[in-house]
Amino acid sequence: MLGVLLLPMLAHAQVSIGNEGSTFGLGTADLESTVINVVQWILGFLGLIAVLAIFASIIVAATAKSDERASVARKALVGAIVGLVVILLAWAIVTFVVGQTNSLTN
Repeated sequence: MLGVLLLPMLAHAQVSIGNEGSTFGLGTADLESTVINVVQWILGFLGLIAVLAIFASIIVAATAKSDERASVARKALVGAIVGLVVILLAWAIVTFVVGQTNSLTN
């Protein structure tokens, strides 16, 4: 019964949500910069994988004893280079969109 009487007071209670990230040691970055950092880390990791795939394809193509293996290595090399180009384009698009968003909102 007391809960029913106190319900109107609870409805008017104000809860402030401040910067709780620093309280828990999570940092003080805003959502935009956090998303940009995550995207850049992911693209950087994918770029590293693409570069390693390019080196591996070159090594396999250079040491291949049969034409079939060399052909597979060449296809992997072309695929890795295309992947690296796609990753670089994705990074450029993200950078452009963030720059345009910042210029429009500021």
